Amino acid sequence: MIGELPTALEIGGTSYSIRSDFRVALNIIQAMNDPELNEREKCWVCMKCLYTDFESIPDEMYEEAAKKAYWFIGGGDIPMSSTDIKTFDWHQDESLIFSAVNKTAGFEIRTPDRYTHWWTFLGYFAEIGEGMFSQITYIRTKQAKGKKLEKWEKEFVREHRELITLKKQLSAEEEQHAREDEAFINDLIGR
Repeated sequence: MIGELPTALEIGGTSYSIRSDFRVALNIIQAMNDPELNEREKCWVCMKCLYTDFESIPDEMYEEAAKKAYWFIGGGDIPMSSTDIKTFDWHQDESLIFSAVNKTAGFEIRTPDRYTHWWTFLGYFAEIGEGMFSQITYIRTKQAKGKKLEKWEKEFVREHRELITLKKQLSAEEEQHAREDEAFINDLIGR
């Protein structure tokens, strides 16, 4: 049916209920970006979080269940961008994203008792208008494509470098190495 938001996914001819609130999807995305998890663990977390009765899905249907879960988290049949340029990070840009989504939605989306379907959230996200978040992603896109920044954009970058720079999420091991490297450099320069 046109305009219907899925609250269940069909796997092997059987309908399985899902947790369709945007908070669940964002938690899944956070797990998918966790450098501590391997691909199998990420898939497992996704399915355990999304399906309300994951244990009832037959083992031989896991591959289909995973494909359907990724389809749902990806927004269904929405055409995806063909670019691999990363212009935002759900975790790093959280406050900017929610501010922009709230403005689009016309209410505080994070109200604890307010259910918002993931695809509705994605609709709000897609319609974000002018503001801090869109300005930052625009500049990040220009930088990633090697395009020259306007004078005002260069000034904006200087003033908001912490907001503009996307940080790489490191595993605990990578963080430890970075701390050791920083300590070594600080010892060398006498800090």
